[in-house]
Amino acid sequence: MPEAAPRRAAQNALIASIGCYVLWGLTPILFIALGRAGAGAWEIVGQRAVWSAPWAGVIVLLSGHGRQVLDILRRPGQVALLLVSSLCISTGWIVFVWSVNHGHNLEASLGYFINPLLNMAVGAVLFRERLDRFGKVAIALAVAGVALQTLALGHPPLISLVLAGAFTLYGLIRKRIAAEAQAGLFVETLIMAGPGLAYVVWLNHTGGARFGHGVEISWLLALTGPATVAPLALFAWSARRTSFSTMGFLQFIYPSISFCIGLAVGERLNPMGAASFAFIWTGAAVFGYGAWRAGRRERLTGQTGQRAP
Repeated sequence: MPEAAPRRAAQNALIASIGCYVLWGLTPILFIALGRAGAGAWEIVGQRAVWSAPWAGVIVLLSGHGRQVLDILRRPGQVALLLVSSLCISTGWIVFVWSVNHGHNLEASLGYFINPLLNMAVGAVLFRERLDRFGKVAIALAVAGVALQTLALGHPPLISLVLAGAFTLYGLIRKRIAAEAQAGLFVETLIMAGPGLAYVVWLNHTGGARFGHGVEISWLLALTGPATVAPLALFAWSARRTSFSTMGFLQFIYPSISFCIGLAVGERLNPMGAASFAFIWTGAAVFGYGAWRAGRRERLTGQTGQRAP
């Protein structure tokens, strides 16, 4: 049947989308294992930067975007933007790795629940993007959730806010990069690989490195490269083939898995903290429904050429 190929392509894109978010959600398991094996957060991030670069390079070669990398490197303005985006990634990495290895998985997962809602709020403020009633309700619920989390912790949820803020800023910067996601990612990993390698060499010289001191820990540290690049590659491929409304729903798989991992390793969730997550989850559900509704309206409009009800 002629409709079989498009349907199969849509199914493959959906599987890739789910796969990328599941892989992202499972990354705390790797970092927790590394922490228990004695690797510190800074060594994990340094090794992650070093091992991500060659894997990102492989993705660029397979996708045929090598010329775009050269074009970026010839434009100082684009390199400067990617330098800032690399700092955003590095900040997110170190805060996330430190938090999961110090019993703050739940607070870290809250940051990734907040992130898409913060993106929506920033879009409304900076770019005058119109917020419908679902967006306004979702943001209000997120604000209430953060306020309750502040009461539950006795201080603002800094881990959550830093993670959400870092990746919101990252998204804003990447919108100004005139290149495919894979090419930009490779340049970012090249930028991070230099300081990462310098730190790894220094740590080894001072006797504080865990890499090279046991097969298991060395393989786990090397695994941070493909564990970082694989979901990003799946995301870059699937994002162009999956509707915004579908991605809006699926992106909450990541923090949901991270949240469950936090509970599984024994992190406690008091009643006030549970209430804060309830507000955030409700906001995420409202956001997802609004995105699905908007996507449905666009599809109906495209099919009929008229404004959908």
